Amino acid sequence: MAFETSATISGSKYKYKLNPSAKRYTLRDNGFTETQSGNFQLIRPLEATPQSNEGFKLKITVSKDIKTLKMSITTANGLRSVNIFKDANHELNQEKFYFLMDGMIDRGVFVKEEI
Repeated sequence: MAFETSATISGSKYKYKLNPSAKRYTLRDNGFTETQSGNFQLIRPLEATPQSNEGFKLKITVSKDIKTLKMSITTANGLRSVNIFKDANHELNQEKFYFLMDGMIDRGVFVKEEI
């Protein structure tokens, strides 16, 4: 998966772009960690109980120049991408995804656009 100026999760009705005012400290303040290559990565669980280590994970990676990003939802081990919008049983995961993303929008990390 390549870095893009806007990214979305398969099945979502929104796409997300980095807020032009987002800086390195904005990402760090919101839980992103710097990788060996200088990119910023955030991994958040989407299951009902965070300590269970089962369910799905939201992975967002922002390039080191803070202009492009990529995002995906993966299985608990992070090896396979999944579509949480395909099945009605994942409604809690969908709500949690939108809650996490809306929180980052409020804090100036992302900008949301309807597809």
